[in-house]
Amino acid sequence: MVRKGLWIAVIIGIVTACGVGFRAHAAGDVLQSGASAPDFSLPSQEDTAVSLSQFKGKWVVLYFYPKDMSKGCTIEAHNFQRDQPQYADRHAIVLGVSVDTVESHKAFCAKEGLNFKLLADTEHKVVKEYGSTMSYKGVEIAARNTFILDPEGKIVRVYTNVDPNKHSAEVLAALDELQKGASK
Repeated sequence: MVRKGLWIAVIIGIVTACGVGFRAHAAGDVLQSGASAPDFSLPSQEDTAVSLSQFKGKWVVLYFYPKDMSKGCTIEAHNFQRDQPQYADRHAIVLGVSVDTVESHKAFCAKEGLNFKLLADTEHKVVKEYGSTMSYKGVEIAARNTFILDPEGKIVRVYTNVDPNKHSAEVLAALDELQKGASK
């Protein structure tokens, strides 16, 4: 029994040392509410540059996701797509960011019928700037985090390690709450 426990400890140590597995970015490194959202410019699935500054004066839902075509990311994207009319009613834009390529985003959008902007951060600059990175099997990808930005470009709500099944509804409820508070 001791020998089995020792082997388990050795295997866990090797896996941890090699960076294999799934590790989210430390929560303390994620940008927090109250911070100004760093501007950026990234190519969309249409291979045109999209800058955060283009949306000054609008609410922005900036969501980071791990991988095109993966189960959780597809569910999350479908829910954001389904709710696009509700985001429009709230004068909010949804922008998805991953480290996938423009070509991958094109295929994902075509296959899943997505028409909101997915941005390709292949150099990992924006995911790092927002503190939205994680390691999966030794590869750095975007962590499933969302930032709600007010019309002045300030981060007003942060969600980390979100549940893709209910996240769009959660964001819409937050926008309602935030917009009510902003109109007082």
